[in-house]
Amino acid sequence: MQIEDFRSLLALGEYEHVTEAAAALHTSQPTLSRLLSRLEKELGARLFERDAKGVHPNPLGDLALAAASDIVERHDRLRRDLASVLDPDAGTVRLAFLDSMSTSLVPRMLHDVRLRAPRLRVELRQEPGHEILRDLTTGAAELALTSPRPDGPYGWRVMQRQRLALIVPAGHRLAGRRSVRLSDVAGEDVVTVPPGFGFRAQVEELFAAAGVTLRVAFEIGDLGTVEGLVGAGLGVALVPEQFAGATGTVGVPLAADGAERVVGLTWRTDRRLAPPAEAFRKWVQEAGPYD
Repeated sequence: MQIEDFRSLLALGEYEHVTEAAAALHTSQPTLSRLLSRLEKELGARLFERDAKGVHPNPLGDLALAAASDIVERHDRLRRDLASVLDPDAGTVRLAFLDSMSTSLVPRMLHDVRLRAPRLRVELRQEPGHEILRDLTTGAAELALTSPRPDGPYGWRVMQRQRLALIVPAGHRLAGRRSVRLSDVAGEDVVTVPPGFGFRAQVEELFAAAGVTLRVAFEIGDLGTVEGLVGAGLGVALVPEQFAGATGTVGVPLAADGAERVVGLTWRTDRRLAPPAEAFRKWVQEAGPYD
């Protein structure tokens, strides 16, 4: 049975006359009569009693009409809801992003999008990189801000390049330097994010390239908290330079190849983006990059 079959059944229940119901449905009387016979055969029950005045639902017909009304109403509501959600100007976009972007890049992007589409709804998911990729795979997120560029079927557009700095507590021996090399922090306790985070892999690569052993004192998944631990004198850290100074730390530019974090907008390329997500992507690509 198709949705339109249920609509025809409801018309018969409303008019209780095949000819009148057929006229309302813009079909012929024989076509509607055959449809009713087919539905009764498929359901295995006689639904309407026929007499000279028309067709009249019996108790089984009343049961079928109630179900048909519910099915048609749910179908129509689904179509309305989907149309609303998929409206490129007023639908819904699901955006995931790394915790460290919550106070900088994300607000700037949302501000630009709001200027273009004030009725657009954006559902935000703030989470680690490995969870972001999982959500892009399941569809829980359509777009994401992450670093580094993920491997696999992902599109990528650079949104921001963040220079890295070494942050040290106030009064630290390196606090007055104009720049530092990682060799300058050999033997220092380091505060950083845990293994599995994309930024942790970058920190490890920078230390390895400099031939310096990474001596981790504390691990925490939030770069704001990393900065706070350094401010409390619990070590030094590599962070994007915008995190320096929040709790009295001192940021010193890092002199090293690859001393930047590249943040990009990413999405799955093996499926089509819904119209609101496609519009969001277009708008932030036009507004960016956000260096």
